[in-house]
Order: sequence, then C-alpha cells, then structure tokens
Amino acid sequence: MVNNTKEKKYLSIVVPIFNEAENVKELHSRIFEVCQNLKKPFEIIFVNDGSTDNTLEEMSKLVPLTIVNFRKNFGQTAALDAGIKQSFSERIITMDGDLQNDPADIPRLLGHMSNGYDVVSGWRFDRKDKKMKRFVSRGANFLRKYIVNDGVNDSGCTLKAYKSECFDNLDLFGEMHRFIPALLRWKGFKIGELKVKHHPRTKGLTKYGWQRTVKGFADMLGIWFWHKYSNRPLHLFGTLGLVLVFIGSATMTLLFALRLFGFISLTGKIWPLISVFSILMGIQLFVTGLLADIAVKSYYKQANHQPYNIKDIRHQ
Repeated sequence: MVNNTKEKKYLSIVVPIFNEAENVKELHSRIFEVCQNLKKPFEIIFVNDGSTDNTLEEMSKLVPLTIVNFRKNFGQTAALDAGIKQSFSERIITMDGDLQNDPADIPRLLGHMSNGYDVVSGWRFDRKDKKMKRFVSRGANFLRKYIVNDGVNDSGCTLKAYKSECFDNLDLFGEMHRFIPALLRWKGFKIGELKVKHHPRTKGLTKYGWQRTVKGFADMLGIWFWHKYSNRPLHLFGTLGLVLVFIGSATMTLLFALRLFGFISLTGKIWPLISVFSILMGIQLFVTGLLADIAVKSYYKQANHQPYNIKDIRHQ
C-alpha cells in the first residue's frame, strides 16, 4: 500500500546510492514487494550521492520513489542524514544499495522492535565479503567495543530499523553512520540486534577502501570525545593543562632549590627547559579548553548547518 499524501506513513526505506546503476531497479522492486506485503503506508527514498554513471537515469524510471539528488558525492553518512530528514514516518529502515542487504529481512527487523527496542541493528553473521574486508572489520569492531561500547556485534551493517524519534535531535557527520547505535544508546534509547542475511556483490564495484577505515577510526575517537566531554571540554583540556603546569612548576622549584644550596649544577642541563616547556604547554592546553568551552556553547545555540548540498528532490 503506497500513500502519496503528506500524511505520516508507517515506514520509510532510506537507501544511499552511489554508482549502482545495475542494481537500483532490482533493489526497488524487491523493497516495493516487501513493503506492499506489510499492508501499511510506506515510502521509498533513494539518495543519489553524486553518482557519475547513469544511476540517476535508472532511478527516474522507478515508481513510487522519492529521489534526493546530491550535487556531488558527499559520502554515505551525509546521504543517510539527508534521506532520514526527508522521511515522514513512524519507522525508518536504512540499507545499502548494492543488494548485499536483503529487503526480505525488513519485516523481521520491524517485528523485533515489538520487544521494546527503539533500534534494531542487523548483524551480518555470515558475511559474504572478501577476507581482507572482513579482517579489517573485525579489528574495527574490537576497537569500537572498547572505545564506544555500543552493545552490538556489527555496527557497520547499514541494515537497521529505527523509531523516527531517534533522529529528532541527531545530525550525522563524517563517517558517523557506523556509530549511530552508540550515539542513540548514550541518549537512552534501547538497542537490539538481529541476525540478517548478507549476499555477495554480483554487480557494480565496492566503494570500500582504506581511506574509509582511517576516517572511521578518527570519527570513533571524535565520538568518544564528544560523548565524554561535549558539554565540558574544559574538564579534559583544563585538567591536563593544570597537571602539566603543576609538574613544570614543581620541577622548576626543586631545581632552583637544589641549585641555590649547591647540590647540583644546571649548566648544560635540559631539565630547566623541560620545566618551562611543561608550564607553557599546560597554559596552552588550559586556554584551548576555555576556547573549546566557548565554541561548544556557541554550537548548541547556532542554527543547524548541513554538510551537504541537495540539488533537487523528486517525487515519482
């Protein structure tokens, strides 16, 4: 059942797409069939993330479909953020556009939400990716478990079900789509997980590369910092700064006393320089904390700014 009115729908399917011209038609057909069987109002949203092949042309042939068309490639996180903001429904499903996620798992994810979960994350228990990609993913999962502790086994799986209120005050940047469960868990939402099917890629080229791994790790550390100190950066930088100032001052005082009473000679010694450097570094960190504190307060007051640019939105 498709609802083309402005009324709130039961389900939105959000799919970021980049150079998947060979897959979009089949993907849309399978999603449409699954959603029709739910017998509830739904919408399908494809975000064209600056595709350079004929993906947009293939999308334009599909009905019903909402296309969010980016001016250039801004990345999967930006595409998910734009698609989610365009949705108007009670439930949101996100998934990849390469046919490795199976639309047949959508009803299972929605059903699992009835157990009291706000989010149900797919777990690609039997992944069909190349060995190197699985190896890197296992390493990232290990680090993620100890740094952000999101409580799921496969946060990198895009196939997830959300209640729409999860995104009421959540903006996505960088490579943050992998850490949505962690962000929501910290906000108090209940996170569940369900094993889902995963298929090998048969058409098109993978978009995975070492750059995504590096960016993902950097974002992981950024999210950890944001969770711990987003509203109090002065506690981190200020504390480190004061500790360094104390160490530097104590060392310099000790050196001065020892030199004053003739116990040591400071000629050619590096310790006075280290003491001064420690004090200056501590002052710099403390000032950084003050500036970060001001910047964070300004961030919370300023208007929303999106890190992507939408060329047009088409409703078919």
